[in-house]
Amino acid sequence: QPSAQHPITDSMYCTMLGHRILKTALTSTARRQQSLFSKTAARYNSSGGITRLGTEVLPTMSQAVMHNDIVYLSGQVDGTGEDVVAQTKNVLAKVDAYLEEAGTDKSKLLTSTIWLKNIERDFGAMNEVWCQWIDDNNKPVRATTEASLAAPNMLVEIQVTAAK
Repeated sequence: QPSAQHPITDSMYCTMLGHRILKTALTSTARRQQSLFSKTAARYNSSGGITRLGTEVLPTMSQAVMHNDIVYLSGQVDGTGEDVVAQTKNVLAKVDAYLEEAGTDKSKLLTSTIWLKNIERDFGAMNEVWCQWIDDNNKPVRATTEASLAAPNMLVEIQVTAAK
């Protein structure tokens, strides 16, 4: 409880909000997946020709933003798969679903960034799933790096940008 003697600083507030968001992200997977694959997922049209998808999934971001015939997806994660192969497949299914909802597909990818929790251990397995999924005739530019992800059980995060 904040008081004059113990005020909540901006930093403390962001940390508390971050923990709340992470808890929401980890505990509401079924609800998020249901809304993700539902044709009635939230679509928000703002000024300037910007359309936002998946605004109900997390309070801090949209899952996809469309502007000038470009679709920008947020980093997609999955904490339910038991290994990097399962998580990569689940993440790429989310990517496919958001691209479809935005009116495009993986053949129109422009960029991709992939973050792995352990690149030495998981790069080969993730890359094999990626190679099976990607459109061989329309490969995007790609960067893959190692990073600490938002939760201990998350092994891979993938962000893409595509043309419409």
